[in-house]
This record gives sequence, structure tokens and C-alpha cells, in this order.
Amino acid sequence: MHSIERHVDPATYRKVVGRFATGVAIVTTRLGDVDHAMTINSFTSVSLDPLLVLFCAEKVARFHDAVLESGVWGVSVLPASMEDASRFFAHRGRPLNGQLATWPHHRGESGVALFDDALATLECATTAVHDGGDHSIVVGGITAIDTPSDGAPLLYHEGRYRVRPQRSGLQAGGEADLPA
Repeated sequence: MHSIERHVDPATYRKVVGRFATGVAIVTTRLGDVDHAMTINSFTSVSLDPLLVLFCAEKVARFHDAVLESGVWGVSVLPASMEDASRFFAHRGRPLNGQLATWPHHRGESGVALFDDALATLECATTAVHDGGDHSIVVGGITAIDTPSDGAPLLYHEGRYRVRPQRSGLQAGGEADLPA
């Protein structure tokens, strides 16, 4: 393993990685009778065999310890219409009691909250946790999936929420009409 020496300005690093557009999701867990939720854009598919996904949780966030202890979590991939939920669950220190009440949701098979208006939902059981500096990389095996609604995805790019532009050259299924 190579040692990493800091030759990069952290502010420039944030600007560079911010140019990578991502989707936005809310990850949830339940510890005892308390729901925990957090907005994420660090979510990715890892493997098809076995079915694995990951997200990253900042180690100082209260969600971090809750999700590691519970061992189960849900992911709700957000449509553009849920930007308000994304903003709410991105704020630190908000009261946990009643935090989900504003947005329609249901309990998945594992007991975690899943948002009814999400483009996609996944339920996961933690299979591994890796150190990622000031974050933990949480890997989970898929236990349930669904696509509860359709719509434009909520995106995050260069520090701002975005909505995918509708282009006339797109065919059904999102394939571009490319010249021959």
C-alpha cells in the first residue's frame, strides 16, 4: 500500500469531486424504537453476485453509530420532487422524534422506513464496514427492492441540487438518438 501525502488543497479537492454529478438518496435505519435518517449522495452498486451496495457515513454523524449497531438499513432514491426532504435530512442535530412525519413512508420487511414517493427503494443488511478516513464505507447485501414511483431523479452537482434536463433527442429508455 502506498502512503498518501497531502499535496492537494482540500478546497480544490472539494471543487474537483463536486463536478461528478450524483443521484441523491436518503438512508434510514431503526435502532430500538427510534428512526434515524440521513441524506447521502455517496451510494453505489458494488456487485451482482452477491447483490451488494454501499454508502458512506461520516464517523461523527449520529447516524453512523446507529446504522452500525442496527445492522439493517434502507435506501430511498429521491425524485426531484423530494428536494425538501433531502435538505431536511442533510441537517445535523435535528430532533429524531417525528422527523419522518412530513413525508409519506412505510416500513420495509426489516422495519426500516422507506419513502413512498421514492424512485427506488432497497433494504440492506450490513455485510462489511471499511475505514474511509473520516467516513466509514458501509457495504450491505440486498434483502428487498422496489420501484414505487416514476419521475425525474434528484441530482447533486457542483454543490447544488439539479434536475436532469429533458432533451428532445432522447428515446424511451433514456437512450440518446446518436448519428450513424
